[in-house]
Amino acid sequence: MKTDVVVIGGGPSGMSASLEARKQGAKVVLIDVESRLGGILNQCIHNGFGLKHFKEELTGPEFANKLAEKVYQSDITVLLKSYVNFIGKNIVYAITPNGQEKIECKAIVLCCGARERTAGEIYLKGKRLAGVYTAGTVQKMINFYGKLPGKNAVILGSGDIGLIMARRLTLEGVKVKSIFEIMGHSSGLRRNIRQCVEDFEIPLLYNHTITRVVGKERVEGVYYAEVDENRNPKPETEKFIECDCVLLSVGLIPENSLLPEETKREKFVLVDDERQTSVEGIFISGNVLHIHDLADNATEEGEIAGKFAGLKALNMSKRYEKVKVYFSAKISYCMPQLINKKEDGKFTIYLRANDNFLKKYIVVKCGDVDIARKFCIGITTGEMQEIEVEYEKIKGDLFVDIGD
Repeated sequence: MKTDVVVIGGGPSGMSASLEARKQGAKVVLIDVESRLGGILNQCIHNGFGLKHFKEELTGPEFANKLAEKVYQSDITVLLKSYVNFIGKNIVYAITPNGQEKIECKAIVLCCGARERTAGEIYLKGKRLAGVYTAGTVQKMINFYGKLPGKNAVILGSGDIGLIMARRLTLEGVKVKSIFEIMGHSSGLRRNIRQCVEDFEIPLLYNHTITRVVGKERVEGVYYAEVDENRNPKPETEKFIECDCVLLSVGLIPENSLLPEETKREKFVLVDDERQTSVEGIFISGNVLHIHDLADNATEEGEIAGKFAGLKALNMSKRYEKVKVYFSAKISYCMPQLINKKEDGKFTIYLRANDNFLKKYIVVKCGDVDIARKFCIGITTGEMQEIEVEYEKIKGDLFVDIGD
């Protein structure tokens, strides 16, 4: 099979990348391992999606269906139940229902999303008992199959999916006895803390963690304790709580194993403002690049990657001198890390803070000159921030900071 652009992953980022690449005039093949497009959105039946991208409030499946309808109305080739096992420069190998498929292409967009951290990856102590799940697994159990994980639950971690599942379990009659968060603050959105936890009076204990899980064949309870400034449990504070299931909401890991090793030399995959990696012709967007709070943002990033992948495939892309993006210790990361020095237009820098700040500015400097400033009432660790910058103001490397 030959095409111009191959998009790997059929979630919101992958679908929007496919649509945008096709809009440029490129022939597109979209590959996904599931039996339907939508990715993780299909199991997110709560609302809150689409406010930014579609300007209306939607559930996850509604958001996914809007994009999927556009894909199927186009002439994009969609390969479902297909697994990509290798990508290289201008080539993709996939196992499809019809067997092994070799796809020759001119550009690739990787939109594989992320996976949840498991009990083994966080070294959760205790026996390997039935009743320990990732929060996303329980979400799928309930929303797809109508199955409950237990009657009395505790949740480790206050990521957004853990907060949302605290509410979902409560509405289904499961008693959520407590949420334990090892940090002094939640990594979830403030609206989810309020709507999913505080409104239901579910205890959320900061600076606490589970020290071990106990039971015979199934979870019968957990020991938990307060942690010190180094996040080590304080033995004298250890207590026991009875439960029959434990949900883990302890972070996501980008599913970027398909990427060539030379793209993964840093903590994050290095990309420019067109979302092209260090390997020419391979683009990346969505949660496989960095974890997004909102499907809307992943969708918009897919549009960026898809647009420039399409232009690359059609030999319509331009080469520019690149500058680097640096940031202060108040920021955990910025995306993208490289910027093309274009003559006009704007681009957006996305960032996450290392701490919570009140009434501060996000500032982008070029040398000693402020080239962009944005006032924020509140900046939290659990919410991605963004700031627009004009290309024409770039004279050299950029520095991003949070200040007065």
